[in-house]
Amino acid sequence: MAQSNEWRQWGLKEKIGQLFMCGFPGTEPDEGILSLIRDYGIGGVVYFRRNLKDAAQVAALSERLQQAAGTPLFLSIDQEGGMVVRLEEGVTVMPGAMAQGAADDEKLTFESAKLAAAELRSIGVNMNFAPCLDVNNNPRNPVIGVRSFGEDPAQVARLGTAAVEGFQQGGMVAVAKHFPGHGDTASDSHYELPVVPHDKERLDRVELVPFRKAIERGVDAIMTAHVVFPAFEPDGVPATLSPRILTGLLREKLGFKGVIVTDCMEMNAISETIGVARGAVQAIKAGADIVLVSHRLDRQRAALEAVLEAVHAGEIPESRIDDAVARIMALKEKRGLFAGNGKAPDSAAAAEVARKLSEKAVTLVKGRSELPLPANEPVTVIWTEARAGTEVIEVIAQEWTLGAALSAEGYAVNEVRVGTQPTKEEADSVLASVDGKSGTVVFVSYNAGFSPEQSGLIREISARHGGRFILAAGRTPYDLLENPGVPVYICAYENKPAMMTALAGVLSGRVTATARLPITVGDYPRGS
Repeated sequence: MAQSNEWRQWGLKEKIGQLFMCGFPGTEPDEGILSLIRDYGIGGVVYFRRNLKDAAQVAALSERLQQAAGTPLFLSIDQEGGMVVRLEEGVTVMPGAMAQGAADDEKLTFESAKLAAAELRSIGVNMNFAPCLDVNNNPRNPVIGVRSFGEDPAQVARLGTAAVEGFQQGGMVAVAKHFPGHGDTASDSHYELPVVPHDKERLDRVELVPFRKAIERGVDAIMTAHVVFPAFEPDGVPATLSPRILTGLLREKLGFKGVIVTDCMEMNAISETIGVARGAVQAIKAGADIVLVSHRLDRQRAALEAVLEAVHAGEIPESRIDDAVARIMALKEKRGLFAGNGKAPDSAAAAEVARKLSEKAVTLVKGRSELPLPANEPVTVIWTEARAGTEVIEVIAQEWTLGAALSAEGYAVNEVRVGTQPTKEEADSVLASVDGKSGTVVFVSYNAGFSPEQSGLIREISARHGGRFILAAGRTPYDLLENPGVPVYICAYENKPAMMTALAGVLSGRVTATARLPITVGDYPRGS
C-alpha cells in the first residue's frame, strides 16, 4: 500500500478520489464500489445496515475493500449508540447520547466510547460518525432528539468531549457532528432544508459551545450540517456549502485544523436543491475535505467528474485539493490506517459498561411512590415498534423487549405489540386487554409526540384502565407533553435490550433510579 507521504506524486484524479467517501448496496463489494476504488481511488467507504450482518462478516468485508485499495480506506459507520447503530451482532451496543446525558458520568462515557471504538477497529472499521454535539433544545426536532446529550451546552460539551477522546483512544477517527448545530431545527435535512434563525450571540452561547470544546481537545474530524444559518451566511446557503461557515467560522475563527466531512450529499436538503454533483464542487470550494455520497453510483461518478472538471476549469484551485489530501493522509497515518487493525477488547468489560450506563440513565420523572411493582401482580406491556425505516433509523425485529425483560425479573407478562401509528384494530385490541382490569399496564412509547394515534391510545388507556398505569418513553423523553395526565412517567431514551433490562430493574426495585433529566419536559426542568 502507498505510504502517507507519496500522494504528492499522484495525478489530479487520484488526489480528488481521496476527497470522496461512497456507499454501496450489498454485503459484498459490488462492481460499482470496486470501480470507484480502482478507477478513481476514492478515499473511503461508508457502511450502512444493508452492508452488515455480524462482526465476522464485517471483518471480511473490510479486509476485501482494503485489499482492493492502493491507499488505506477510511471505513466509516454511524455507530452513535442507542437508537442509531448500524451493527448489533458481535459488538456491544452502548447507550445513546441522551441516555448518557441522563447518567451524566464522564468516565463511563469515555470508557463506552473507547471500548466501542476498539471493537469496531478490530473488524476493520476506523471512522465513526459520532458523537453528535448538537444541543437539543427543540422538543419538536424530528431528527436529533435522543442523539444529543441534552439541552445544556456545557453538559453536551463535557460529555461530547469525553466521547471524542474515548473514540480516539480506542483507535477510531471521531467525527463530531453536525456543525454548526442541528439541535434547534423543527425539520429534518434528510427531507428538506432547515433554518436556524438565531443571532450570532445566541449561536456562540449555545450551538458552538460543544464544537469549540471538542476543537480545543483535538477532535479528528467534524461533519457539516445541511442547515441554513442566516446569522453566519446571509445568502441562504446551507453550512455544508458555505465558505463563510466552513472556512471563515470553523477554520479561521474557531481554529479547527482537522478534517471537515460533509453530511451525505444525497440528502434532500442538497440533492433536491443544488444537486449532488454541483453540491460536491461547492462543498470543496467552501472548505470541505471529504464529500460523502452514500447511495447511488451514478451520483457518485457524477460528483467525482464534476470536481475534476471544476479543477480543470480553474473553478477550484489544485492547491485546495492538495490541502484536503494532506489533511486526509495525515489523519490516516495518525490513526494507524497504514498499520492494520487493532485487537478486540474484552466483550464482557464492554457489556458491563453498557449495563452500568443503562442503569444510571433510567429517569423516573413522576410517580416514584407507585414503584416497585408488586411481585404477584400481572403486567401488560404495550410495546410500540417502528416498522418503517427512515434515513436515520434502520428497522430490525427486536426480541428482547420490556416484556421479555420483566419476565426475566419473574413477572407474569402479557405483551401486545403495536406500530408507532397504531391502527384502529390494534387500538381496539389493546383497549380490550386493559379496559377496567386490575394489574399494571406499562406502555413503552416511541416518539408519541409525532403520532396522534399513539398519544390518543395512551390517553385512552390512562383513562380506562382500572389499575396502575406507567408510561415509559422508549425514545424521545418529550412524550409526556402529549400525555401530561399519566400517573407514572419514566424516560428510557431508547428501546435497546440493555436499556430494557435496566428499565425492568427499576420497575422491579432491583435498580434504583438516580438519573436526572438532561432536557426540560414541560413542567419538569432539566436536572429534575
